[in-house]
Amino acid sequence: MRNATATAPAPADEPPAPLATLDARDISAWFGDHQVLDRVSLTMPAGVVTSLIGPSGCGKSTFLRILNRMHELVPSASLAGEVLLDGDDIYDTGRRLVDARKHIGMVFQKPNPFPAMSIYDNVLAGLTLTGIRASRDEKDHLVETCLTKAGLWRELKDRLRAPGGGLSGGQQQRLCIARSLAVKPRVLLMDEPCSALDPTSTRVIEETMLELVHDVTIVIVTHNMQQAQRVSQQCAFFLASHGTPGAIVEHGDTEAMFADPIDPRTFDYVNGRFG
Repeated sequence: MRNATATAPAPADEPPAPLATLDARDISAWFGDHQVLDRVSLTMPAGVVTSLIGPSGCGKSTFLRILNRMHELVPSASLAGEVLLDGDDIYDTGRRLVDARKHIGMVFQKPNPFPAMSIYDNVLAGLTLTGIRASRDEKDHLVETCLTKAGLWRELKDRLRAPGGGLSGGQQQRLCIARSLAVKPRVLLMDEPCSALDPTSTRVIEETMLELVHDVTIVIVTHNMQQAQRVSQQCAFFLASHGTPGAIVEHGDTEAMFADPIDPRTFDYVNGRFG
């Protein structure tokens, strides 16, 4: 059992923390005896969108979940290595799980707002979970700010008491982004956030990402190569071949990796020859 370190809840109107760098070092991961990642190291720079690409089953989503301690929720799961948020290990025994989740938010493949909860209360749901207290005026301001950042305020400002489950798929996904932003994360992880959405909603989500990266470091898993090119400045290509655990074949500047990759396997993948 880890020893929790008590910290006072932060006010909802505290200034945003500076942009953070996330650094994964020698990450290996298992489900039971099955190894799914082998010594993966990747620096995800502050204020940059990093895309994780590669075929299904190569460990991208597992790696993403390790970055905010969701991997450990699986009973058979284990891992080795370090995840450093600006030099501090999020797996340190003195660090609370809730702190890692506050600083490193997650948006999932399928939109998951609380369907019966109002749009307003959906945005604020994370405050209770992370122990953040706020006055009614602070909450009102936070809801407007987060919905604006998620590109939803104009659409929903007159419907804040309507249930979140009544929104379109694209609106629900942006509501989930707004909910993640309400606790002022320093990093936002996105696991194929557009795979269930139509092209118009996908475009809006991508525009939202490009605006948000000025406020939060973003790491996205995507199978859409065009999306990786459009939204990310850095790219990492994962591959698990012939029954071996997933590893990074190549990473670097997105434009360079698509135009002139070093490894022929990267060239084949980004040009649709497999995967």
